[in-house]
Amino acid sequence: MHQSRSMLDPVILITRLGGIARGTQLQRHGISRKRLAQDVKARRIDRVRVGVFAVPPTDTSVRTAAAHGGALTCGSALRLHGVWVLDDASIHVWLGENGRRHPHPGCGCTAHNFRGRTRFGAVNIETALVHLHNCSGDEAFFAAFESAWNLGLLSRAARARIRSSLPEGARWLVDLARGDAQSGLESLLRLRLHILGIRLDCQVQITGVGRVDFVVGGLLIIEADGKDNHDGPSKRHKDLMRDAAASALGYETLHFDYAQIVYDWRTVQAAIMAALARLRARA
Repeated sequence: MHQSRSMLDPVILITRLGGIARGTQLQRHGISRKRLAQDVKARRIDRVRVGVFAVPPTDTSVRTAAAHGGALTCGSALRLHGVWVLDDASIHVWLGENGRRHPHPGCGCTAHNFRGRTRFGAVNIETALVHLHNCSGDEAFFAAFESAWNLGLLSRAARARIRSSLPEGARWLVDLARGDAQSGLESLLRLRLHILGIRLDCQVQITGVGRVDFVVGGLLIIEADGKDNHDGPSKRHKDLMRDAAASALGYETLHFDYAQIVYDWRTVQAAIMAALARLRARA
């Protein structure tokens, strides 16, 4: 027997629609306003704002974007997908070309009217990367692109589509990118040194030392230490042992952390250039 559309469970329907939906959309499937009000009261669903509903497991950032009037995008969406992105506390919301902002309590959203029609939820990785380039520029895009590739989230076809969606002057970033970058800091460092005309080898295995992030000029090791990768006494001791082993082989090692690479690049660049000058003089 055919089941009436009015028998659909709001929780199931909203879940199928991505976890969040407009009341008008639900009503088209036979769910009355009375039923929605009953389920909100019973805490089976949540009212995000007037006329917009979500199931309880829906991510907070997705709810915030919907409260503002659109879909989660840029670094906010990429972070939800597990992609490495530069720190940005703002929730980025795609409103579409003609979307309307809905200010809400505690609103700190960054709204974008990029082309296209949007709906609630989080945009896919390809769209988020293209939006990220439009919003934050080359470096933020490059680091996130390499992270997504390394995580196996970008097929060859996806990378090609993203490349074609970028401005012509930015497509070289996709051509330079690699799929083996181990962190966003490594991506940023490699991009910036490339711009300076400095060639470097990535993820180099050195006998007696192990795998290092970069080797420049044959004898300069550069390690990009993320927030979690080199904290704690045991990891610090391991780094010191590696540095000592590298020194015995004639290498010089420089370590830079997140804050240095992201916020104090001038100091990082000066240290690298000075080390290279010393190595050239010694040679």
